[in-house]
Amino acid sequence: MVRKGGDLLLSRREKFQRLRSKGIEPFPNHYRRTHTIGEALAYFKSNEAEEGAQTRTSPVALAGRIMSLRGMGKATFLNIQDISGHIQVHLRRDLLEQEYELARDLDLGDFLGAQGPLFLTHTGEITLEASQVTFLSKAMRPLPEKWHGLSDVEMRHRQRYLDLITNPEARRNFQVRSRIIGAMRHFLDAKGFMEVETPVLVPVAAGAMAQPFATHHNSLDMDLYLRIATELYLKRLIVGGLDKVYEIGRVFRNEGIDQDHNPEFTLLESYEAYADYSDVMVMVEQMVSTIAQEVLGTTKVQFGENVIDFAPPWRRVSMREEVLRCTGIDFQDFMDVAALEEKMKSIGIHVEGRSSRGRLIDKLVTASVEPQLIQPTFLLDYPLDMSPLAKQRSDDPSLVERFEGFAGGMEIANAFSELNDPDEQRQRFMDQEDLRKKMELDEDMDRLDEDFLLALEHGMPPTGGLGMGIDRLAMLLTGQESIREVILFPQLRER
Repeated sequence: MVRKGGDLLLSRREKFQRLRSKGIEPFPNHYRRTHTIGEALAYFKSNEAEEGAQTRTSPVALAGRIMSLRGMGKATFLNIQDISGHIQVHLRRDLLEQEYELARDLDLGDFLGAQGPLFLTHTGEITLEASQVTFLSKAMRPLPEKWHGLSDVEMRHRQRYLDLITNPEARRNFQVRSRIIGAMRHFLDAKGFMEVETPVLVPVAAGAMAQPFATHHNSLDMDLYLRIATELYLKRLIVGGLDKVYEIGRVFRNEGIDQDHNPEFTLLESYEAYADYSDVMVMVEQMVSTIAQEVLGTTKVQFGENVIDFAPPWRRVSMREEVLRCTGIDFQDFMDVAALEEKMKSIGIHVEGRSSRGRLIDKLVTASVEPQLIQPTFLLDYPLDMSPLAKQRSDDPSLVERFEGFAGGMEIANAFSELNDPDEQRQRFMDQEDLRKKMELDEDMDRLDEDFLLALEHGMPPTGGLGMGIDRLAMLLTGQESIREVILFPQLRER
């Protein structure tokens, strides 16, 4: 009879005690493996090509988690996996002698080391014939049922380790994510950028329109915030003469959670002296296409029902023209907030109370334009109302030199020609603060950062800045439509 629930746990405890009684340590300190499983499979194939199909290799020592197990009296077949793959292991009573008794105390989920030659079974499966086995770790709890436990999406996110053990796609997603970040670093380093680190705990939460998480430092007796961006510290480094800098790090925004938002996420920010937003645009399309080619071997990815091609050049379109095309609204005709709000309501766009003009225009883009931008697209030249840190266009001061990059119907990049006039920057900060107080907002506006303004007064050269969401880029390159599938430990509500 199959044991369930507490009986399964009790059975594993009994096997654990039985191992100890035999003098076998269920949790040894170390094990020397000679190959990963992936390396062992490659070794066999290389050896097979040289020696022929009947070859048996020299002994290898492998280790992994037991994922399947079946006993056949005088022989036991099991499958072990590590991060590089899985392989069948053949335990034979006549070959292992007393060690074969270990098989009766094995469970799915246990870690096992096995040493012996590799051979090909009559069914064509590469197999390790164990001449020596070593118990490496006892799993006190069973793995979830293959077809039931893993269908629980919340369980997969809450107990990510189980997802990684049993779901090859999850393992691939996070391997790809890691390679994306590595390829991004390689690209920027090759361009002469210097990677730096800036504070996570900051006295002023600035650099983005977002509500921060607040905390208190006991020794300093001062309120601090988790950073919502790295921008203002990185610009200080441009002032200091570090002409090309970037940071890949966690930022925190005390906002909603949905399929492409998480309160903590990974952001790339880069700043290049003597560049403007046109230069950054070219760098973004080159960087993303290079990353895709390096990580996936192609610039084309399947995302939902669409094949997205990241090969440059990306489409470039005026934000004003695109909003007009999608909504019939020319926001330059609506300088009054109330008039724009009424016009938006008339076409069925929900408007939150006490919204600024910049917030309303952002809502127009989010609701009507963004979902249509499936192929990589740069939206150019945003209204000044939306961009307190960006330089105005010389030919139209109501607009700024800013773009956002979109793909798959979501924003993945945001960039400016950075404002470097300290007096103008101070005035914009003050205007934002006045608007925030007028609208009785505790968030959503850039805060006035005196230390940053002091740095600007020492002179900052013309600079092109970029922010890019790593999580969303990972979503696109892995074909995942939920951000929770590319963050190892996403934020979840309490049970």
